[in-house]
Amino acid sequence: MIAGSEDLKDIRKAGKIVASVMRELKGMVRPGLATIKLDEAARSLILKANGYPAFKDYKGFPGNICVSINEAVVHGIPSDRIIRDGDIVSLDIGVKFRDYFADAAITVGVGAISDTAKSLIDVTEKALDAGIESALSGRRISDVSAAIQAFVESRGFSIVRAFVGHGIGKKLHEEPEIPNYGRPGSGMVLSAGRVLAIEPMVNAGTYEVEVLDDGWTAVTKDGKLSAHFEHTIVVGDRKAEIVTKL
Repeated sequence: MIAGSEDLKDIRKAGKIVASVMRELKGMVRPGLATIKLDEAARSLILKANGYPAFKDYKGFPGNICVSINEAVVHGIPSDRIIRDGDIVSLDIGVKFRDYFADAAITVGVGAISDTAKSLIDVTEKALDAGIESALSGRRISDVSAAIQAFVESRGFSIVRAFVGHGIGKKLHEEPEIPNYGRPGSGMVLSAGRVLAIEPMVNAGTYEVEVLDDGWTAVTKDGKLSAHFEHTIVVGDRKAEIVTKL
């Protein structure tokens, strides 16, 4: 959506709730913790802030947040699974505040992680930065996509194609779709005030993914690591505003 000043007040509030909850959960991630505990904490914190967990029951999703570990790319269902030293854990949080949504994701290393894992997390976060820097009024959707892909592939990793970023605002997922790959100079022209959720998903091996029998959890086809970072942003003339900034 293209947000007016009144819309932005509630979008920013939703973003602040997402950021606050993300900070809390990031501090909770440790060996020995079951991922369901992160889900329970997230729900409590979101409700306390007068928001609502946007993912809960969305198209049937059973959790309040997504928790994806190691080879899981996105949409991991919180469960009794125990986090272990050396894991990388992706947290994806969506919040509805009044009639508006915000969405963000980070990937956290647990204890002593491999050099590949460290590099993967760093590259994915910086790829998100590259995409946000390209999200300016007058540019096109594919300029964002191309910036992300170029950064990731220049570092020797692969960009997931099966899932994309999206518009956000009065719905959790709105037009336009924002692929994380492509050539610059095509797609919708961005204008100031447009609200987007930009979210590169980056794999250590092949970009191909498959969905597990639970119908939700997407994993890398080759079993190698994956990382995920996301922010909800508002397109600007000179700089995008990150409403989910931690």
